[in-house]
Amino acid sequence: MATKSFVNCRLRAALVGACLVLLPMMVHAQARQIQWWHAMGGVLGERVGGIAKGFNDKQKQCEVIPTYKGNYTENMTAGIAAFRAGKQPHILQVFEVGTATMMAAKGAIKPVYEVMASGGGDFDASGYLSTVTGYYTSPDGKMLSMPFNSSTPVLYYNKEAFKKAGLDPDKPPATWAEVAEVTQKTQAAGYPCGFTTAWQSWVHIENFSAWHNQAIGTKANGFEGFDTELVFNSPAHVKHIQQMADWQKDGIFKYGGRRGDGQALFTEGQCVMYTQSSAGYGGIKKTAEFEFGIGMLPYWPEISEKPQNSIIGGATLWTFSGHPKEDYTCAAEFFKFLSSAEIQAAWHQGTGYLPITYAAYDLTKKQGYYDKNPGTETALKQMTLNDPTANSRGLRFGNFVQIRDVINEELENVWGGKKSAQQALDDAVKRGNAMLRKFEKTVK
Repeated sequence: MATKSFVNCRLRAALVGACLVLLPMMVHAQARQIQWWHAMGGVLGERVGGIAKGFNDKQKQCEVIPTYKGNYTENMTAGIAAFRAGKQPHILQVFEVGTATMMAAKGAIKPVYEVMASGGGDFDASGYLSTVTGYYTSPDGKMLSMPFNSSTPVLYYNKEAFKKAGLDPDKPPATWAEVAEVTQKTQAAGYPCGFTTAWQSWVHIENFSAWHNQAIGTKANGFEGFDTELVFNSPAHVKHIQQMADWQKDGIFKYGGRRGDGQALFTEGQCVMYTQSSAGYGGIKKTAEFEFGIGMLPYWPEISEKPQNSIIGGATLWTFSGHPKEDYTCAAEFFKFLSSAEIQAAWHQGTGYLPITYAAYDLTKKQGYYDKNPGTETALKQMTLNDPTANSRGLRFGNFVQIRDVINEELENVWGGKKSAQQALDDAVKRGNAMLRKFEKTVK
């Protein structure tokens, strides 16, 4: 309608004034629409919508349209199906264990370094946290996807329970042996459970490995190519998982579910400690009716003399190929907006996700956020505790979404008393390696 009116205006000089009125309407109507499919529900979804609105309100050439497509797995599945149908979105949020699958989708992805180049201007990847970008870069150091919501697991603990048990509320346990010692004292004070966990594979297999500088698989956890073998059935892994199984008998550990299902065990005061994502901070703060603290993940000194560094979870934003050049210019502008210190600092402080840039980290410090909210800097300190090794950079295995389901299933066999830790981890490795071979056949 606006275009037709504009043409008519040009044909009728007498209506030049009307043309000037209609022109802004035409420009707005021609704003390029950028589809962003994401997996952020609830309050996080509202924040995602707010970010998109902020970008849309700032300029009129591009309009980012965020759409919730379900959890991480559902969103990724929807995106891949849409690409096969030729109806792919411009931007797809993909969790970290989907990285290898996205990289292997030849022709489907336009790497973010190419997208940023299409937007003009210099793109300096060194401004992003190296522990974040390292997970999502090519072997030659080029960024493949745009970091967005990155997190790492930490230890939440009930300060009130510590006080009642005569413990120092500002001193969380540093080792797993100390976790057991703390539990004995908090149980005597009336708390039945020591600790529970969310995301058991991510925390107690994947991050456990990095934290203790243990390999999850060969070839630098898959970063050095295909033909990898999973090795998380090592003596170190078996020791930890078997100890957790044994601890169930004494109430030191209680299993609450694969995702964040066990959070109520902590927030309602049953379990005094909880290993969960740093991004769980907002939800815990909202529901816990007691003062809580945040500590680094415990470690086993007999496995590693000191902790190494934890690895990230969360997701990045991938851009699909097959769209007009002008759309990628809009996507680049949106990524610049998304990465700005102000947006990232607000996202970090409001959600518990890590700031993806050093500028956002510095801004958060200057704003006094960490001083006002003790413990909220723990995740960043833990991630950057030491320079990453081949065992602690992260992981890049194909079909790891499905492999993680296998790990969860086998761990539940341990918690249910059906298998020993050794048997369950041996079976998980065997089944996982079969999935790796299947994945390799699809990309070679």
